[in-house]
Amino acid sequence: MQYIPVRYIEPVFRPPSEANSLILQVTNGCSWNKCTYCDMYTQPQKRFSVKPEEDVLREIEWFSQRYSGIKRVFLADGDVIALPARRLLFILDTIRQYLPEVTRISSYCSPRNVTRKSDEELKALYDAGLRQVYVGAESGDDFVLKSINKGETHQSTVDSLNRLADAGIKRSVMIINGVGGTRFSEQHALNSALLANRTQPEFLAALVLNLPHGEARFQQGYNGQFIKMNQHERFLEMRQFVNALELKSTIFRSDHASNQLVLKGTLGKDKERLLQEINLAIEHPDEAQLRPEWIRPF
Repeated sequence: MQYIPVRYIEPVFRPPSEANSLILQVTNGCSWNKCTYCDMYTQPQKRFSVKPEEDVLREIEWFSQRYSGIKRVFLADGDVIALPARRLLFILDTIRQYLPEVTRISSYCSPRNVTRKSDEELKALYDAGLRQVYVGAESGDDFVLKSINKGETHQSTVDSLNRLADAGIKRSVMIINGVGGTRFSEQHALNSALLANRTQPEFLAALVLNLPHGEARFQQGYNGQFIKMNQHERFLEMRQFVNALELKSTIFRSDHASNQLVLKGTLGKDKERLLQEINLAIEHPDEAQLRPEWIRPF
């Protein structure tokens, strides 16, 4: 049996748009891992750790010897930007050396870890090949962010997103539909739209809240005030969110596996069409081509 010197600690997650990318796991888990809505890295084997540099080098060398034409690399796991700039630059430079056809390297990114990088370090990461990051903002509302224990504020997220833009790094920002429940829906929708308006991300995605292991931990952050939204209420929130967006050229997607209503467009030119599609789902759901429940894994 051939020895393969590539080790993945499962489960490994990636954004849908990275389906054709080489997944290079340089960290394991998430350095924060306290968000009450997230169960991605709660298994014992997913405790945050950093893969040794020599292992990363060996894996990149192995891929370079066996695969040609690799164009994209996604650096996993959930918090690669937590690494010091020096180590990130080593990884990026090694990819560039051994996989010269790669045109884009991307990763997940927490705003707090951008805060720990200087402007010069962010620009160096871009120059070394880091072209895009996926930022789970989740909400632009400070009360909601505190309630879900995100460890961020509206302003800290805005500052980090704008600094990434200044460095040339594209941003794909994720907002969670329904994360404030019915009671805090309006402030969540409006302040999340404000966050997007203040940062003008290249990509914006809306996912649906998913609590596969129950609401107990999530409810604690809201002191029992969270009221889960039904499908109709989530559509109303989505309409309020999209209506408040003032974006110039942002690719918008609401097509995650969790979404009943699939929305795709570029904001702002497609704003009116998207609002019409949302209104159809609100007023005539039977005509809106919603995903059936049995298809959705959430």
